[in-house]
Amino acid sequence: MTGKVYLVGAGPGDAKLITVKGLECVQKADVLVYDRLASPRLLKWMKPGGQKIYVGKLPDRHTMKQEEINQLLVDLALEGKTVVRLKGGDPTIFGRVGEEAELLRRHGILYEIVPGVTSAISVPAYAGIPVTHRDMASSLSIITGHESPDKLDHSIHWDKVTNATGTLVFLMGVAKIGYISAQLIKHGRPPETPVALVRWGTRADQETLTGTLADIEAKVKAADFQSPAVIVVGEVVLQREQLMWAEALPLFGKRIVVTRARSQASELVNRIEELGGEPYEFPVIETRMPEGDGQRADIAAALAALEEYDYVFFTSVNGVEFFWRHLAELKVDVRRLHRACIGAVGPATAAALAQRGLMAEELPGHFQAEGLLEAFGPRLQPGQKVLLPRGDLARGWLADKLRELGLEVTEVDTYETVVTGEDDVELLKLLEEKRIHAVTFTSSSTVRNFISILRRMGLEDPLPLLAGVKIACIGPVTEQTAVEARLTPGLLPGEATIEGLVQELCRWNESTRLR
Repeated sequence: MTGKVYLVGAGPGDAKLITVKGLECVQKADVLVYDRLASPRLLKWMKPGGQKIYVGKLPDRHTMKQEEINQLLVDLALEGKTVVRLKGGDPTIFGRVGEEAELLRRHGILYEIVPGVTSAISVPAYAGIPVTHRDMASSLSIITGHESPDKLDHSIHWDKVTNATGTLVFLMGVAKIGYISAQLIKHGRPPETPVALVRWGTRADQETLTGTLADIEAKVKAADFQSPAVIVVGEVVLQREQLMWAEALPLFGKRIVVTRARSQASELVNRIEELGGEPYEFPVIETRMPEGDGQRADIAAALAALEEYDYVFFTSVNGVEFFWRHLAELKVDVRRLHRACIGAVGPATAAALAQRGLMAEELPGHFQAEGLLEAFGPRLQPGQKVLLPRGDLARGWLADKLRELGLEVTEVDTYETVVTGEDDVELLKLLEEKRIHAVTFTSSSTVRNFISILRRMGLEDPLPLLAGVKIACIGPVTEQTAVEARLTPGLLPGEATIEGLVQELCRWNESTRLR
């Protein structure tokens, strides 16, 4: 059976600017054929086992010729696969979608064109430049700037284009900026006409260079301003001084690695995005139900005696979530905990309990096990029974201290933490290019696994690659693990919470702007 091909616009770079339908296509693809301008974050939405094929183009080289890409789509579809051709921006604007669709049609292959947010409009918007304005420009032209000067002269009627619309947007024209400016001046645009180049718009790397038709070439050379960039010509460029908004966000310009398990990363990822940063999800841990018969038996025995415990101490959100999974699986009524005092380490853990109808009686001032013991200390008596539902990698400090005080402690590993099975070549590339600005660690296991996975990907010593990358740890225990791994932690929030970590990242970014 012949498959189907979706020709999808990925948007300008910010992963969230893909359309809902475009994302649905990515999620159901058997094969994803993608180019340089598609956000690598979109690849992570593929279903397990999906194949990824890079066919991106650089200014000085092509990974695969367009004719070969066209045939590749045909061959994959004839194998019965659902294929997504993911293109930066909108596939119908200089995306050569017509050539791909035509060959698919000739072979009788079903296809759909899924429009995307074009960089011609969205990238200037992220730089604070509306491409139309009631008082400045009521029309817009989108023009290719990629061809050589002789081809540009053949494909562009400069005498008509120059003054045809209020705003001119050139895509892929950085290398030809001098020629483009000269032609526009030659055909009637004043030399003082404002010009802006926006590089890697909507991403953490976004840069904007402004000038006039008369001086923009010199400015581009002086700044060594490179592609890819969108060129905007017209009075609307002057709006940038009043309307630029992305650069004002607290985390603008920072690409930040999130190492939490994907099931838990959403809060941190969303906050980074809200504050103008670009989160890069690289989950290095997964949490799962214990698989050993002995572990399962220990959990069943502990839950069978719920009414006997004087205290139940939860030290993480995972501890809460997996505890409830075991209650459901073993059909144990939580009301059997009626005589136990409930303790929680940190507000997130307390909130997870509250969502399930259990209110933590004490909340320690320090969001780690030491704080919990400090809060309950005066009430703990020899002979009392304590249940500690936790993960297999949890520290033994709390259990040891409770036993020293004469309490009977039952420890059960309600979940296991394992290293993820995913390698990420794109992350290595970003690290090598110094395009990762910070890495966040929210537990000791994220530190250890991050280093382990980098080594698994071929780095004997990952530390040189992390030079210059800011290391952010959620709390002192995680920080100590980072130090033991020979990392140099640079950010530690006063409050060991996700929000505390985010605010520390904002303070750091603000300090770098003031230098």
